[in-house]
Amino acid sequence: MIRNLLIILVLVCAFSCSSDDDSRTQPVNEISDPGFYGLQIGNSWVYKSYQWNSSTETYDNTGVVDSISIVGTEEINGNTYFKFRRLTTGNTSNAPLLSLNGEYFEHVRDSLGNLIYDDGSIKFTHSDLSERTITIQSWGTIFETLTANEAQMTVEAGAFTCNYSERYAKSPEGEQFPGLDRYYYADGIGLIYDTTSFVSTSYHTVERRLDSYNVQ
Repeated sequence: MIRNLLIILVLVCAFSCSSDDDSRTQPVNEISDPGFYGLQIGNSWVYKSYQWNSSTETYDNTGVVDSISIVGTEEINGNTYFKFRRLTTGNTSNAPLLSLNGEYFEHVRDSLGNLIYDDGSIKFTHSDLSERTITIQSWGTIFETLTANEAQMTVEAGAFTCNYSERYAKSPEGEQFPGLDRYYYADGIGLIYDTTSFVSTSYHTVERRLDSYNVQ
């Protein structure tokens, strides 16, 4: 049973909470091709978050800003991972559906079209259409599936042709809950747009849009 129907389908931007200053970070990018995800040291992206206003039925700017950049690479278990830094500002009320203020880091790499965390889990794929399991809870299981079609997405940073995936939850009996999140990525740019929902509602509560970027 969903606890008060307020279980979040997915947390926006799952960064590990640490102020890592690892000496293994490399000052130079040894990988020349940034690929689909724009993985190159120095690339940066700025996202703004918007929240659903039931009175006006629009998404209002929350003032929360995620400034993300690739600050280095690290060798982890024999693989080269890119170190992403996220600095979030504007969430003075610690709203749970929005990124929390502060500095956070994560390590990811591209493997055969899959954007992989250093624990081996997949953050996004632009090549595998199979349904994959994100997490299993007592009330149900969260899945994510890449869609077969491309989509046009227009945000503050411009218009992009995107691959996108859908994230949803199913009960132990296999019934899909109303909540649905989407993640849009553009070739050579990276993340363009994503959403955060409650499993009990058919509309998303928060959407995050690419506001500006600097990709080499």
